[in-house]
Amino acid sequence: MINLFLFSLLSISSAQPLPRLLTPLNKDPITSLYTILLNSIDPYVIDIAAPFSWRRCPSAPHPTVACFTAECTQAQYLPSPCPLPPISSTTPCKCMVSPRNPITQSCACAQLTYTNITDRGAHIFLKHIFLSCAPNPLFESLPKGAVGLASLSLAPLSLQNQFSDRLPQLSRTFAMCLPSASSRNGAVYFGNASDHSLLSYTPLLTNPKTADYAVGIKGLSVGKHSVIAMSPFEGIRLSTVVPYTTLAADVYARFVERFEEGMMGVPKMKSVPPFTTCYKDSAVGFSRVPRIDLEFDGGKNWTIFGANSMRRVGGDTTCLAFLDGGEKAALKIVIGAFQMEDNLLVFDVDRSRFGFSSSLLSEGMSCSNFNFTK
Repeated sequence: MINLFLFSLLSISSAQPLPRLLTPLNKDPITSLYTILLNSIDPYVIDIAAPFSWRRCPSAPHPTVACFTAECTQAQYLPSPCPLPPISSTTPCKCMVSPRNPITQSCACAQLTYTNITDRGAHIFLKHIFLSCAPNPLFESLPKGAVGLASLSLAPLSLQNQFSDRLPQLSRTFAMCLPSASSRNGAVYFGNASDHSLLSYTPLLTNPKTADYAVGIKGLSVGKHSVIAMSPFEGIRLSTVVPYTTLAADVYARFVERFEEGMMGVPKMKSVPPFTTCYKDSAVGFSRVPRIDLEFDGGKNWTIFGANSMRRVGGDTTCLAFLDGGEKAALKIVIGAFQMEDNLLVFDVDRSRFGFSSSLLSEGMSCSNFNFTK
């Protein structure tokens, strides 16, 4: 049983807004992956694309799930790069799934199981939350001490969808604020999200073959100069396990060209892998960095300022924190976690929309001090 000691139920009576759950979010200083606490000591890496959550199971016997149940089907229905798990030879048949490490791309074969989630202080009891076991090799490249991976995707077995199933008053929505430093916590906030004045919304795009979150943009620009025009139905993907925004090779070439035009006169420095475009840090100043805009229909822009576009890499060098995804990139744009830090993001599945604030730093705030209850 997992005790959600740090979860808080902010509203519970029928006379108040719908219930919401809040848990701290930490950035690991070594891997730059983000973890939430599903108890007072055990961190789970968050992945907004995983089909289900997984954890290191105890050596003692643990509950299993029968084959051909709804939960077994939900854990297996999405196409996966992992090999199909073998059908259990036991009687009764036990559901086998293929958990995957999103960093190393390694797969495993494991049993689907379940646990109960409680917060005694807030009188919450969420019964039978389904997740997979995971063998030790699957934890390679994860933060030290991580006990598993928490799915926050569109999949039926994602945490927020299961929370809503167990607690119907809780909407299938979560807000996320990724911290930019390991010394300060951000937060994940499950449940009905207030329409904060900082937020703009755009529709979520759905694909039955994936649990990813995708949105449609009409263009990408640097310093108000267009880099690429796109169909709003083409879709760009968001990821918490891709460290930096990745662009297809042709888009990246035009993007860097526009960016270098905006940085004219700033001394360049030797490239520092994985980055190709670097500058003298003491000559930059984030106010000189051209703004980058993801342009949505209706005149809404998700603006990326210098704090989310430039990465200091040591010495007197700072680099453009966007990567070349190559000529065979599946998508033209994948928004990475660095570009989402200190931005308030809302994944509203019930209303099929995505909310974004642009950088909270421009408002004198950050993910470490943002008040989700307003």
